[in-house]
Amino acid sequence: MADVSDWLDGSHLRLNPDKTEVLWLGLKFCIDRVTVRDIPVLSVSIRVSDSARILGVVVDSRLSMADHVSSLCRSVYYQLRQLRPVVRSITEDAAKMVAHAIIFSRLDYCNSLLCGIAGNLLQKLQSVQNAATRLIMRTGRRQHITPVLQELHWLPVRQRVDFKMALLVYKALHGQLPQYLAEDCQLLTDIGHRSLRAIR
Repeated sequence: MADVSDWLDGSHLRLNPDKTEVLWLGLKFCIDRVTVRDIPVLSVSIRVSDSARILGVVVDSRLSMADHVSSLCRSVYYQLRQLRPVVRSITEDAAKMVAHAIIFSRLDYCNSLLCGIAGNLLQKLQSVQNAATRLIMRTGRRQHITPVLQELHWLPVRQRVDFKMALLVYKALHGQLPQYLAEDCQLLTDIGHRSLRAIR
């Protein structure tokens, strides 16, 4: 940490120990073996966290994205509770605009990081989208939500994540993103049809 601090000083930056978080990343059984719980950073001792917020995304020590999904669901349900009295007094088109601006902007933010997460976490996010759709379209709880989503032309959460990943791979391969991202993508040819795959 002293070397990092020196490097930052050389770059006219400053390491702020009060805002520094330490997070061990790895499998649960590997993290459980680590006995270090406090890290000295300059003059301060920092406690190792189970999760940290980075640019609005909550990263947990196992990279399961469970903490991020929980935080996102809490945030969106809070916004839905705030919108409930307002939605009754505005038009359907205005309600859709509000939903896109407040709800779906949160659901779509960095959602490419959700690619490959557990199905139960995706289901929690789908429940959030369903609740937002029911509120905007004034749909009853017992009514099936899939036709309503199709009518609105809103992709379900899993397809939104897949679409974002496909879009990023396409842009990387066509020079619209930095070259180092294109190097992590590979075009596969398989029995007469082509498919794209991102290499992790």
